[in-house]
Amino acid sequence: MTATKLLLGQTLAFAGNPFDVAPDEAAQYNRRGAVLIRDGLIAEVGVADTLRAAHPDAAITDYGDGLIMAGFVDAHVHYPQTGIIASWGKRLIDWLNAYTFPEEMRFGDRAYAGQISETYLDFTASHGVTTMASFCTIHPESVDAIFSAAQKRGQRIVAGKTCMDRNAPDGLRDSAQSAYDDSKALIGKWHGVDRLSYAITPRFSPTSTPEQLKALGDLWAEHPDCLMQTHLSEQTDEIEWVLGLFPEARDYLDTYEAFGLLGEKGLYGHAIHLEPRERDRLREVGAGLVHCPTSNTFIGSGLFEMQSLMAQGQRVGLATDTGGGSSFSMLRTMASAYEVGQLRHTPLHAAQLLWLATQGSARSLHMEDKIGNLAPGLEADLVVLDLNSTPEIAQRNARAEDIWESVFPTIMMGDDRAIRATWINGQAITS
Repeated sequence: MTATKLLLGQTLAFAGNPFDVAPDEAAQYNRRGAVLIRDGLIAEVGVADTLRAAHPDAAITDYGDGLIMAGFVDAHVHYPQTGIIASWGKRLIDWLNAYTFPEEMRFGDRAYAGQISETYLDFTASHGVTTMASFCTIHPESVDAIFSAAQKRGQRIVAGKTCMDRNAPDGLRDSAQSAYDDSKALIGKWHGVDRLSYAITPRFSPTSTPEQLKALGDLWAEHPDCLMQTHLSEQTDEIEWVLGLFPEARDYLDTYEAFGLLGEKGLYGHAIHLEPRERDRLREVGAGLVHCPTSNTFIGSGLFEMQSLMAQGQRVGLATDTGGGSSFSMLRTMASAYEVGQLRHTPLHAAQLLWLATQGSARSLHMEDKIGNLAPGLEADLVVLDLNSTPEIAQRNARAEDIWESVFPTIMMGDDRAIRATWINGQAITS
């Protein structure tokens, strides 16, 4: 069995950012292209006939008109909420109390956490998601479960123990010291092992005391190669709550900044209602903002300012926010991002949507040198899209005059039938 594989089909990569340059200038598209994979890495990307001639012994998989591109990178999820996705709710706090916290209490059971981990990774693979950054629960067992499941699949993943020592039910609170100790032990156990990365994870300011935030800030200073993930400015009533809990804070972001939790490798989910100072500080440090459109519309949080934040030079990724988000699908998430842009009178181009779901999210995770594009040397995490997956999409695609008109209906109308294949670490996971 050869270690060299050659995938044939349409190919789409990015040489630039379509928020900065025209889509056709940003993209590298081959109508009949090929991707050569060797030892889990992308070795070459080019024209099909050329690569076939150069590598006659490669094992060939021909996807015909399938579109081969980088696998989707979901930059903000809560895998423990898999079982409660699409639960009816009013506001963020109502949803946490009614659904999230009761479900998360179950993750002290390692067997249950393992079961949900496997289910979650099965679901995401079927939707073409190859990397994700996930919150776990306060239980170290929940971290062990998702890392073990991902390691078994050879999958790249970011995850971390969620830390909360107030404003959460009995059974879901730790302490400043135990949050530090547990997180430090998990970093030592998992961070940098195979394709696994740890993220220090305060849920959000209202569920952590100043003492816990400081302890986690100290831990991040000790392990600056780790990511730090949390939530920021998701809803207006949440912001009022935060400022009531931290009366000395200049704004919501200051509740992290004051305790050493603002930095280049910080991931701040939602970031909808930002003050000018917050926007400036996030840009100055190069932090990652994560747009979660299906969650923001489902829970009624507000409309993310994508175009103005990108124009400002922010580092922005895209995410399902499973299970506050209402879908595991990054295609559905891209469609929702387009709709949010329309409501802000700044609609996104298909190239921008695909870039956000791959390169943009990889950049927010500071992993653009590893994943998120079709380029030699990057890890072979790929998705193959069927641009004729349903009769409705096929009849629209028949009228398309370029790749963008061809792929846009799949974004807006697609479901799991559009995911023809998912490749993780150079292996076909679904096909």
